[in-house]
Amino acid sequence: MALSPKLEVRQTQSLVMTPQLMQAIRLLQLSNLDVATFVETELERNPMLERADGEPGETPEPETPPERTDDHSLPEPDDAPAADLSNDFPDDHPPAAEEAPPSLPDETWSAPGTGQTVAGGDYNLEAFVASETTLADHLNAQVGLALSDAGDRLIGHAIVGEIDETGYLRTDTPTLADRLGAATDDVERVLSTVQAFDPSGIGARNLAECLAIQLRERDRFDPAMRALTEHLDLVARRDLNRLRSLCGVTQDDLADMLTELKSLNPKPGNAFGGGPARLAVPDVTVRPSPDGGWQVDLNQETLPRLLVNEQYRVQVSAGRRSDADRTYINECMQAANWLVKSLDQRARTILNVTAEIVRQQDAFLVHGVQHLRPLNLKTIADAIDMHESTVSRVTSNKYVATPRGIFELKYFFTAAIPAANGGEAHSAEAVRDRIRRLIDGERPDGVLSDDAIVRLLGQSGVDIARRTVAKYREAMRIASSVQRRREKQAAM
Repeated sequence: MALSPKLEVRQTQSLVMTPQLMQAIRLLQLSNLDVATFVETELERNPMLERADGEPGETPEPETPPERTDDHSLPEPDDAPAADLSNDFPDDHPPAAEEAPPSLPDETWSAPGTGQTVAGGDYNLEAFVASETTLADHLNAQVGLALSDAGDRLIGHAIVGEIDETGYLRTDTPTLADRLGAATDDVERVLSTVQAFDPSGIGARNLAECLAIQLRERDRFDPAMRALTEHLDLVARRDLNRLRSLCGVTQDDLADMLTELKSLNPKPGNAFGGGPARLAVPDVTVRPSPDGGWQVDLNQETLPRLLVNEQYRVQVSAGRRSDADRTYINECMQAANWLVKSLDQRARTILNVTAEIVRQQDAFLVHGVQHLRPLNLKTIADAIDMHESTVSRVTSNKYVATPRGIFELKYFFTAAIPAANGGEAHSAEAVRDRIRRLIDGERPDGVLSDDAIVRLLGQSGVDIARRTVAKYREAMRIASSVQRRREKQAAM
């Protein structure tokens, strides 16, 4: 057979991910904070967008007040495809949005006494917000007060620099002394001073030393407590008989010592290590309706409110413009229309998915976690005629406020555990709650083993393996039956 070049005409169909569709998909999976940040970037970049609340100084306004068009009456560009998020696929990777080029303000001035530059005549209140005190700042301030010698201060600041966020010194004193060119005895002496700083237990090299420092400050570091802190491995194993022998105390005294040991802080630096707590802002709210059902509403506070300034486009296009200018104006207008449509589609999709989740988990909202049903993405996707990947993106980083608290939408999707009698399957979260309730209700003389929990769950219609019970118990940080029995006996 001879080989020769030839031309063929073929007609095929393929999915084309336009940049606008990629943007819509990316917006769908972002949290409300990320969406707000993205919208701020687009407001700075696109002159055809403006805020719906009309805040001053956000976008340029022409001399004649423009006619505003909201997202329900936007002109549809001829060359812009519709945002069909239901045809989303799990293997697509939308690119990140382009960063807007930085711009310099025309006028700047400095706030008196702060050294902070404020642009555009706006008073920068953020310049006066007090920063959070770190652990290193807190300790360095005490070094300046407790150590008068310059050499000791140098060693003290070096020791503080080697203390991690939990409050432990992670470098041994000989290594630190060699690095500073100081004597090891001097480093040990300064370290003993640092270990007396606030918070109590700071600068320890291990857990036993951390607990010993706190006990010394309480004047409770007697020989029995010393023996207890030197055998923390036996405390972890709850070997009470050996501990009583090593400490030379009675059972009641040992129980009191263990109670005092639990009151100590094993990580004293954590009080400074974390930032301020971030509250989960719900995207959707669910509340009872008068007809006995549930009313699902979007949280209007988290929804960006944008308008497309159609009149401004007409005004800037009225004069003679170059081809490049006209192209830029049309691209900005198309991008503005698409962004408003994408935000509206995102809000509608979140509302539809949440409404279906509420319908599926109605028993949970009425009776609690014991009645949480097993649920997967496919069930929701089939019910609202969407792709599973779209439902997955909607439920990521989204929260719903219910009468039972604020939950992430992913919380309602749990694995199914079969029923012992062949009935309706049980939710894994509901089974974990049953295990927790059984353990919380056990008596000191009747601690339940994992096998006993399996039998009790089987009597209530849950077919579960012993290893699954052990896995759920460990995930909830519940000790084994042997450890729980020892703790209950020690507390008696």
